[in-house]
Amino acid sequence: MPSLAARTEPHVAVDTGTELNDVHSRLNPTRVGAVIQPAGVAEAMEAVRASAKADEPLALMGARHAMGGQQFLSGGRVLDLGALDRVTGFDDDRGLVTVEAGIRWPALLAWLAAHPGNTHGWTIRQKQTGADDFSLGGALASNIHGRGLAFAPFVDDVESLALIDGNGKRVRANRRENPDLFALVAGGYGLFGAVVEITLRLVPRSTLQREVRMTRATRLMADFDVAIAAGCTYGDFQFTVDAASDDFLDLGILSCYRPVAGTPDAAPRRALDTRGFSRLLALAHVDPGRAFSEYAAFYLATDGQRYASDEQQAGVYLGDYHAGIDACLGHAGSEMITELYVPRARLADFLAAAADSLRRTRARVVYGTVRLVERDIDSVLAWAREPWACVVFNLHVRHDAAGLAAAAESFRALIDLALARGGSYYLTYHRWATREQVEAAHPRFAEFLRAKREVDPAGRWCSDWYRHHCRLFGEEPA
Repeated sequence: MPSLAARTEPHVAVDTGTELNDVHSRLNPTRVGAVIQPAGVAEAMEAVRASAKADEPLALMGARHAMGGQQFLSGGRVLDLGALDRVTGFDDDRGLVTVEAGIRWPALLAWLAAHPGNTHGWTIRQKQTGADDFSLGGALASNIHGRGLAFAPFVDDVESLALIDGNGKRVRANRRENPDLFALVAGGYGLFGAVVEITLRLVPRSTLQREVRMTRATRLMADFDVAIAAGCTYGDFQFTVDAASDDFLDLGILSCYRPVAGTPDAAPRRALDTRGFSRLLALAHVDPGRAFSEYAAFYLATDGQRYASDEQQAGVYLGDYHAGIDACLGHAGSEMITELYVPRARLADFLAAAADSLRRTRARVVYGTVRLVERDIDSVLAWAREPWACVVFNLHVRHDAAGLAAAAESFRALIDLALARGGSYYLTYHRWATREQVEAAHPRFAEFLRAKREVDPAGRWCSDWYRHHCRLFGEEPA
C-alpha cells in the first residue's frame, strides 16, 4: 500500500516497440516507439528533460481506460506514470490528502481507511462508477464526474496540483498560483504537462441508505428533484435497453442515496458478485429485456440497504468479459461509451428522440444511465457548461469496417440530438464527432488549441487524440 515513507527509486524502465490499447473498447491498438516507466517523480522529470533534449514529444499514460487515444502516440514515446502511486501528504484538520498522480482509487481509499491519523473519517467525495482501477491523474485529465446529485465535475474537488512542464521543471498550480495553467490542465487531456501530484479535498465518511423505485423518463427530473429535496446526495437512473420494447430508454430504475444516522449494514447483504454481473452483462447482448428485468428485480430488493458513502461508489469491472460474448455472437466486438449532455428540461424529449435514432441505426445498447452534474466554473475546456442531465450509452461495436462505420453513425446522430436541444457531449470516449459538432458542443475548443501552442510551443506533450483534433481543425500540432 502506498505510504508517506520515502522509497529508493530504481532506474527507469523502458519498453520499446510496444502495442498499447485501451482497456474497455479495445478499439485503439497503437504501436508506440517506447513506453517509459519512471519509478518516481525525479525520474519522471529526468525522462522529460531527456525528451526535451532529443526534441521528442511524449504522451502520458495511466490506467488506459480513456477510449479517444489521449494516452497513446503512434510511433512515439509514452510516459507511464503508473508507478507514481504514493500518498505524500495528509492534513487531518483541513481534510486534504496529497497523492501522486498514478495512484488508483482503491489504494487511496484503503490508505484513508487504515491511516490512524484520519481522526475525522475523511474520504473522497466522488469518483467514476462502474469501475475502480482508474488513476487520479487520468481522472483530472478528463475531468470526470460520479453520480453526485449536486456536484460539479472532479476539478471542484482538487485543491492544487504539481506538474512537470515541457522542460522537465516541476510547477505548482491552483486557483491562486498559476490559475490559467490550472484551468487548462483540469480536463486538458494531458496536453499541458505531466501531472505528478494532486491535493484532493475530502469529505467526512457518512452512511447512506439506498432508495430504489421504478419510474419513467417523463417523470425522472421531478423524481430527482424530490430526492434532492429529501436530502439525497447521490443517485442515478438506469433505463431499459431493449429496443424491441415500448419501454426502451423510458422505463428504468431510480436509485438514490440519503444520509442517515448509524453505521452501514454489515456483510453479507444483497450484492451482485463478479459471476452474477458477468452473466447479466452477457445476457444484455442477447436478451436485453430479460437482462433488465432481472437487474431491476435485484435492485428493487436492495431498497433500504445502508452503505458507506465511498463504498457505494465502487464498481465491479470485468476486464476480459467479452471473449465469451464474442463466441456467442459469432463476431469480435466490444462496447464503446458515449456521454451526452442536455438541459434538464429537455431530458425526456432527448431520450425519446434517442430511442428512435438508435432503432433507426440498429445500434445495440448494452447499458445506459442518467446522472446529474452541476456547472464547472474552473476549466477552460469545461464540458459541464451548465447544470446538465448526463446520459450515458454503452453501445456494442463490431470490430470490422462495417461495424465501426455503423457505430460512428450512431454516435454522431446522438450528438446531433443533444446539440439540437442546446446540449453537448464528452470528448473522452471516441473521435467520431465532426468538426462542426466539436465546435458546437465545445465553443472554446479553438481557444484550447491556441492555448496549447502558447503554453507548450515545443510540442512536448502530444497524443493521437490531439493530432486528430488538429487535423479536424486544419492546424499543425504544436
